[in-house]
Amino acid sequence: MKLAKNILVGLIIGAVLSCFYIFHTFYMIENNFTDRLTSFTDEKEVDYRIKILAIDEASLSEIGKWPWSRDVLAETAEKIAKAGATAVWTDVLYTEKSELPKEDSEWNRIAKQYPNVYLSAYFKFPPRQQSFQAEELLWPIYEPAPEQVGHINTFPDRDQIVRQVTLGVKDEEKGIVPAISVRLANRLLDEKKQITWDEQGNFYAGDKKLSTGNRNNIYFQYFSSAQKTDVKSFEVFSIKDVINGKIDPSYFTDSVVLIGPYATGLSDQYRTPTSRTLEMFGVEIHANIIQSMLNQDFYQTSSKTVGVVLIFLISIVGYLLFVALRPKWGGLLSLIMIACYVGISLIVFLKFSILLPFIYVVMGIITSCVLSIVTQYVRELGERKRVTGIFGRYVSKSVVDEILAAKNEIAVGGIRKEVTLMFVDIRGFTPLSEKMEPEEVVGILNEYLDLGAQAIFKYEGTIDKFIGDGIMAIFGAPIEYEDHAIRAANAALFMKKEADRLAQQINDKYQSSVAFGIGLNTGPAVIGNIGSSERMDYTAIGDTVNLAARLESNAKPNQILMSENTYQIIQQHFVCTPLQPIKVKGKAEPVVVYELEAERVEVQ
Repeated sequence: MKLAKNILVGLIIGAVLSCFYIFHTFYMIENNFTDRLTSFTDEKEVDYRIKILAIDEASLSEIGKWPWSRDVLAETAEKIAKAGATAVWTDVLYTEKSELPKEDSEWNRIAKQYPNVYLSAYFKFPPRQQSFQAEELLWPIYEPAPEQVGHINTFPDRDQIVRQVTLGVKDEEKGIVPAISVRLANRLLDEKKQITWDEQGNFYAGDKKLSTGNRNNIYFQYFSSAQKTDVKSFEVFSIKDVINGKIDPSYFTDSVVLIGPYATGLSDQYRTPTSRTLEMFGVEIHANIIQSMLNQDFYQTSSKTVGVVLIFLISIVGYLLFVALRPKWGGLLSLIMIACYVGISLIVFLKFSILLPFIYVVMGIITSCVLSIVTQYVRELGERKRVTGIFGRYVSKSVVDEILAAKNEIAVGGIRKEVTLMFVDIRGFTPLSEKMEPEEVVGILNEYLDLGAQAIFKYEGTIDKFIGDGIMAIFGAPIEYEDHAIRAANAALFMKKEADRLAQQINDKYQSSVAFGIGLNTGPAVIGNIGSSERMDYTAIGDTVNLAARLESNAKPNQILMSENTYQIIQQHFVCTPLQPIKVKGKAEPVVVYELEAERVEVQ
């Protein structure tokens, strides 16, 4: 039953976190982890054949403000293409005619003459559309072969970070238009490893089908950082050095050359996983996509089914483990489980290029741990209340609290300590019971015993046991008090005073006299748990106990007898009357006794 309840709690935790996972509730936190996992830029090699010609601040200062005459980029692209570059691409849209027809003629000639020159297309999508359907395709106005054109659309994620590339977009007239990065990567890939696609929009890396999203999108990795702290990165050259002849175009032989904006004022920058503060230029993002394609370094998130199963499994197993452990060990186990899961996530990513859900599983571990601690606390609190309720019928509340606060487990055994023992008996109860019905006898007995218990608890004594119509109580154990004899004397006087009121009521109703007889003795006794490991009683053993019992048996109704030991301790605080020594069982000599009369303050 308990196991089923714990499994149910684990299922509830898993169900709640699975809902969060399905609806991407903690999207930002989740991506924070996956971005770190996928951005080991310092350890990744970049292909030396991928080069960037930057339209940077220095070029703008030397050549002039943007936009430049189309002749400038046309001549540069031709020089590099003619010198033997594998591919040359300009990250500029030429979808409208120039004011100077000569410029368009030049570009048109170059596009036709050099199959290694690539141009850009761009799809327009309606805002907030549900389906991935473009409303317009902006195609270059020149006449290159279709194989020389690729789309340059960038689709940042919800947090405006670029993590995915859309491999291709379908157009009614042109068919599948691949990303420009696909076109350029294929120029460097072996034929058997090239990125291909079919009419249905499925993409393949060689003979392996790529797992893409509903926009033909797939996650790629970054090999350079927007922070520019990498030792290894793509070679970036200022385009002015090629234009003015400082760099020979033959340097770019057998290379894929990307020409694009590399200045802040040109508004072609995006946030990437490599930095939360610095943005990366669009042309460099394309270079990273190409490198990812060369390495086949695509990755994907695990399916929702796998994610949900993981969350449920961790939540249920975690909760079952945590509730079986003490809180401090549960906390340590949760840290170990999180560390292991981070390691597993890393291995799965590096080996299979799959991102497992992270924050939701970690939350499952933490939630299970915290909830198990809360459950144990509530359970212990309930048990504490139960024990307090039961034990509180025998000792005062303060004694219960101190015993429960003790760190050591209760064990069989005892210790020798100085205590005061009290024995109480009801005088005249047996004759009275003969005149009453059994139910009435029990009622009166309970009233007297309740009165005795109240008096003992009032002065923080411990009820050892009820003996028929009597009580045995200990003062000074289990909680030690230096004034235990004084406490016992006060409890006895309180009992005697309240018993007089109760006796009057009984006498009026049954014409019988009932009163307490009390015996007190102070001295050493063995106090502790006596019995077996399965069943034990907390009690006192020794001659001190025996003498207290003998004094009680010799006490007359409404009389409190005490030993010499008790008298010597309390005589300054109470009025005590010496009596004739009495002979008691177990003692060779008569025992000196005193009668406790009242507190001294009461007679002044």
